[in-house]
Amino acid sequence: MTTMVATTPARINAVRYAALLAKLLLFALLLTALIWPDLSGIKGKASTARLVVYPIGAMVLPIWWWAYGRTRSKLYDAFPWPADLLLTLPWLIDLIGNRLNLFDTVTWWDDAMHFVLWGFLTAGALLAFAPRNLSRAVTAFVALGFGATAAVIWELGEYVAFVRNSPELQTAYTDTLGDLALGTLGALLAGLLLHHLTTRPTP
Repeated sequence: MTTMVATTPARINAVRYAALLAKLLLFALLLTALIWPDLSGIKGKASTARLVVYPIGAMVLPIWWWAYGRTRSKLYDAFPWPADLLLTLPWLIDLIGNRLNLFDTVTWWDDAMHFVLWGFLTAGALLAFAPRNLSRAVTAFVALGFGATAAVIWELGEYVAFVRNSPELQTAYTDTLGDLALGTLGALLAGLLLHHLTTRPTP
């Protein structure tokens, strides 16, 4: 038997403010990228697609909650702010990394981001949409399924949007395999950590 770890109102408030701040920063960066594309760090890196996909990624949970979850969700009595924060951070961190040119100047940055950001994304999706009574094994399989599928979709999107017409095409195969492996491993670790952190033995 397991139970959810209790969360204090103060902690929920802190997470709520963090999620709102993350969204504010994300949309500010997207706006500046639209106004000053040369300074965005994403020029030539499917900037148009990012300007469309990133807001959708950050708003998918609030939109789902407004349209469906708030009246029919069996997972939460209130909006799941921790999940919302985890689902927003990947898009924000990616934009910050591009703005600071870390992807092109720090050799390990891209690999680290595929591992870490896919962990955030998977943890957020599990928190928002997965049932709470999943076993550790099932949680791991769900995390692998979501993480691997999301990683494949991302790599396909990158290829269609800009890789096929860029100098990166020469090394795209090796880079893609590495990104898929790291994203999947990050998703698996996120699922296992989430299961450990959100459950505890009952006395």
